[in-house]
Amino acid sequence: MNLSILDVVVKPLSSLNSPLCGDCRKGRRPSFIAAARPEKADPLYQAFMDEISRLGVPVKAGIFQAMMDVELINDGPVTMMLDSNKLF
Repeated sequence: MNLSILDVVVKPLSSLNSPLCGDCRKGRRPSFIAAARPEKADPLYQAFMDEISRLGVPVKAGIFQAMMDVELINDGPVTMMLDSNKLF
């Protein structure tokens, strides 16, 4: 946890789906109202991929708006959720 992605030898996978912005603060079903529309989300995702590639990170990209089966191995005891400054 003390190293950045630039300090370790990993091949991260980056995939974008608009439901990544699901708000689960109310009830049992997430709300996707705040998710970006595809015409806005795709250019933002491409800009992120361009920047991470510019840094030399060998990231694999998913396919925008595609159904994907992903297998992963979590390496570590911690899962972090990055969120805005909204309070729960």
